[in-house]
Amino acid sequence: MHVRPTVVALATALTVGLTALPLAGTAAARPPSSCVTPLGPAAVPADGPDVEALCAAVAGLPDRDATAALVRVGGRGSWYGVAGVRDLVSGAPALANARFRAGSTTKIVTAALVLQLAAEGRISLDGTVQRYLPGLLTEDFGPITVRQLLNFTSGLRPGASLGDTTASMYPHRFETLTPEAVVAESVAKGPGHAPGAEQHYGNIHYTVLGMLIEKVTGDSYAHQAAVRIFRPAGMRHTSFPAGPDPRIHGPHNRGYEVIDGRLTDVTDWNMSDRWAAGDLISTTADLERLLRALFRGRVVPEPQLREMFTVPDLPGATMAAALERFELNGKEIWGKTGSRPGYHTVVAATRDLSRTVVYSVNSTDARGDGLAIASRFAFPAFNR
Repeated sequence: MHVRPTVVALATALTVGLTALPLAGTAAARPPSSCVTPLGPAAVPADGPDVEALCAAVAGLPDRDATAALVRVGGRGSWYGVAGVRDLVSGAPALANARFRAGSTTKIVTAALVLQLAAEGRISLDGTVQRYLPGLLTEDFGPITVRQLLNFTSGLRPGASLGDTTASMYPHRFETLTPEAVVAESVAKGPGHAPGAEQHYGNIHYTVLGMLIEKVTGDSYAHQAAVRIFRPAGMRHTSFPAGPDPRIHGPHNRGYEVIDGRLTDVTDWNMSDRWAAGDLISTTADLERLLRALFRGRVVPEPQLREMFTVPDLPGATMAAALERFELNGKEIWGKTGSRPGYHTVVAATRDLSRTVVYSVNSTDARGDGLAIASRFAFPAFNR
């Protein structure tokens, strides 16, 4: 399998100076960033996003931390920015309509599907895994409810994986790990705690929920997501890979990560092991559509929608059903991060949608310090 050049080869191709800053090119080599206020300066009110900080965030890409960034801010004051390169070989400007791996923002889709089924009376949130997926768990496990899967309090331990770091996963990037294998290893470890007693974020809860969706509907998870969520919300450029297909089809900016001290192209990658917990491919415009439709009750009806804004009363808990609660500058924000090699994603909004932000950053350490990325590309949207 052909692998794109590392940073040393890229330096020759782009005449990039690497002495102090591995990705910093000359002014001529670096494409211009685009900071746009769609309706002109008047579109940003006094309490709107900090446009100056947002423009500064995307300026100068590619740099040591990212090769490209797509940022959309909505609500009272609209803004979007595009910066960086489509790929480090050609140095072509980043695509504003690029598709990308959205990582764990997939969980929003999974939670919405489960809550739709609950609204239809096809499942009960108080129903158990043992009821809907008989034989999946051993007798070591107490009853685990659907709600406990949704809010990460099930007590299931992490399942099988192909590595814990990008470097350890990279040699296995074209291998397939089925949901059944992921869950089987989790079950073999036994429960981590009594159901409902603690909150521990992890993919395993949503892998089981994906299996539950398929069992209850008799259909594939991907097809249910398409007909129930993507099409009604107008998400025309959102999809899941076909099984182990490692490619991002359609326009996209390539992703790079530093592995063993060398910048490596990590765009092509079989993500099937993440499935209903992190396999989504989308665009910033589509994720903004999902965010707005969801918060307005057009995807999940009340009272089920309240599950996505209800954090369990447990020490240290911050997650509801797929969404996490944050506080920034006196604002309560609900959102979700997602990270896959080469791609870091955020969707976040105030409950009343007075401020929204969606971004995809081609981070060179996408699975590393997400707070640093959010501080640069998302926090300015909520600075006022």
